Amino acid sequence: MIRSDLWAAAFVRRHNDIGNICVVVRKGDPIAGQIFIEIDHLNGTVSLLTPAPSTAREEGDEDRLFVRRFDHAEPQAIRERIAREADFDPDLWVIAVEMRGHDPGVTMAKG
Repeated sequence: MIRSDLWAAAFVRRHNDIGNICVVVRKGDPIAGQIFIEIDHLNGTVSLLTPAPSTAREEGDEDRLFVRRFDHAEPQAIRERIAREADFDPDLWVIAVEMRGHDPGVTMAKG
């Protein structure tokens, strides 16, 4: 799997290139830090994508898999969840992207 710092840099660049504002809010472990993606829908709601559990991976999966933990939720709920996760795993990354669409361009776990 690609290093977290390289994956995050590519994700940010891709979104900024297509006109979405995207930044790294929190840097974690550069090699193996978990990546959380906070999506601001520009309507007062936020979604949160988190790494899928390892049980969701299928043989041959090489890309990072994500699940949607919150969908169009209040921003405070997202901040609280990220704070709890950071207390548990201080090596996590947080990427924030502003976009109106529904496809952040990542691989989502099936099911």
